Amino acid sequence: MQAVSKSQLKTNMLEIFRQIEISGEELIVTHHNKPVLRIVPIQQGLSVTEVFGDLQGKVIYAGDLDEPTIGEWEEV
Repeated sequence: MQAVSKSQLKTNMLEIFRQIEISGEELIVTHHNKPVLRIVPIQQGLSVTEVFGDLQGKVIYAGDLDEPTIGEWEEV
């Protein structure tokens, strides 16, 4: 995590933003050595394959997934 003053940010904003985009790290902006802002890059969402790809072909389904499970709701 980096920290810069407001005046440093104002002077070098485009370069600092490019560095944040490349590194993916957040930036703390200070005013009189006191943290006042946090700038974080937007994280792109992962695809379903990226999240669950290592499970592909390893999950076994027992029964019909579309069949209602009314029995579980009798108590409600």
